[in-house]
Amino acid sequence: MSYDILKGKWNQLRGRVKERWGNLTDDDLDIVAGHAEHLVGKLQERYGWNKEKAQQEVRDFSNSL
Repeated sequence: MSYDILKGKWNQLRGRVKERWGNLTDDDLDIVAGHAEHLVGKLQERYGWNKEKAQQEVRDFSNSL
């Protein structure tokens, strides 16, 4: 799944994102709003990951859908 689809189906995917990364708050998810770059940033902030690790997590998630 591409990042464009992630953005387009964000409302449907919010629950799955929350399940996978439980440290993200509802406010975080509102800010992300389907933008992969924002999701990467929030994952870095909440989990202390470097940018490459957070990007890989988002890629793995989008590919698993």
